[in-house]
Parts: sequence; structure tokens; C-alpha cells
Amino acid sequence: MNEAIYKSIKSLPPLDDTIIQIQQICSSDDSDIAELISVIQRDPMLTANILRSANSPLYGFSREITDINRAVALFGMATIRGFALAGTINKNFKIDLSPYKINETNFMDIATKQNALAFNWCNQIDRELLNIISPASFMMDIGKIIIAKELIESNKADKFASQLQSISTPKELSQLEISIVGISSQLVTAQIFKNWNLEPEIANAIRYLLDPDDAPESIKNQCQILNIISNSINIFGTLSQKQIDNSKELLKLYGLDIQPYLNAVEKVSN
Repeated sequence: MNEAIYKSIKSLPPLDDTIIQIQQICSSDDSDIAELISVIQRDPMLTANILRSANSPLYGFSREITDINRAVALFGMATIRGFALAGTINKNFKIDLSPYKINETNFMDIATKQNALAFNWCNQIDRELLNIISPASFMMDIGKIIIAKELIESNKADKFASQLQSISTPKELSQLEISIVGISSQLVTAQIFKNWNLEPEIANAIRYLLDPDDAPESIKNQCQILNIISNSINIFGTLSQKQIDNSKELLKLYGLDIQPYLNAVEKVSN
């Protein structure tokens, strides 16, 4: 691994107590939703973020939600865990994504829409998939923050941005990252998750999301879905017709039902 990138990962502060408690609750077979709600209610910013998201049209709930108990029940533990992890981005990262030609608002918007697509899609096929896919969909691009920092500090940002203009897919972007800094943002994200002692299944789902055929069999389906989400919503666009058409080809390749994906796309698009 690029030594400067490795040092940046190791210098990240540990997750705060609220996030650690939520991780422990969500990964325990003995925990219940009341215990999770109790922890959330002690964090006003997280509570407000969850309620704001519950009332966003992206998630498609039919009525206004003002009660955190109701919001947590609707989202489920896995997605709440994703919200909690996403909240660490502003706390733990100095965000300058100028080499990728996006700003902090764009970045968070992409992450939210990726998660909304995951939520609306997996709710139709198998809610259990969200245990890995929900936190992964929120966080799968955070490695770009570390790579952008290295590009800027090593004076390679202009070179990267110039070559970025000629590509249009996450796979091509991953290859560009490797060619210039020696590592992809997916591998950086997986290393961040390892550094935070998060489950290896989530780290591996991100590690292999662009190469699902190489993923362990136990998470291959999750990697396929994350690959499609990544191709549908990314720094190059959000659910453009070309992105949807490319994703439909991937759905056919993986033997996945197209209609639940299209239903989810419609909710997020609207």
C-alpha cells in the first residue's frame, strides 16, 4: 500500500462511543430495537438525521414521521447502522474531493442516494441483505477522501483530474486510482473498516464490489448488488438512462430480477 495513504488511514481517530454501541447492538443476536433506540436518543444530531431521512422522498415512506421509534422500526437496524456510520464522515475526515471534481455536498448526496437505492431494492427481495449492503452502500466511497488527500499532497491532482475527463465508469475510475496512487478507493475503504474493527464481511463486500466474481461465495450476491448500485449512482451521474441500461445488463449477467431494481430506481428518481 502507498505509505502516505497507509499513514492517513492509521491516523484516523477511532469511532466514537455512540457508533461503537450501535455497532455492538446491531451485530449481536441478543439485542433488540428498544436498546438501539435508547442509544440513538442520546445523540440529538443522529436522531435529527434519521428523522430527516425518514421524511425524504428518497425512501418512499407514505406519511410524515415525527417519532424516532417509528423511524427506526421502518428503517431497521441495518440501515440505522448505516446512518450512524455515515455520520462519522464529517467527524473523522477533512473532505476535499476536488481531484474527483465533486464537493462535500455532492459526495454526501451520492452516498445518500446509493443507500436509498439499496434500501428500496433490498426491501423487495430480501431485507436480510441490508445487514451488509446498507452500511456498505453508505460508506463505499470514503476511500476517495483519502486518495484525494494523497493526490493533492503529492501534486498529482491535476494529472488525475485531467485523465478523469476521459472515463465514465467506477471500474475505469478504480483503474485510474491504481495507476496514479497504487491502490483503489475500494481497497482503501476496506482498510479503513479493518482499522475500525468493523466486520470483515462489510469490508470484503466493498473490496470486491467491482469484481463480484472474485468475492467469497457467502457475500457474492451482496457484492453483485453493490456493483450495480455503484454503477447506477456515482461521481459521473445519478441514474442516467445510460447508467440504468448498463445496470440492467449487469442484472441479466448476475441472473437477478430486473423489476425490483427498476421499482427502486423509480422511487429514488422521483
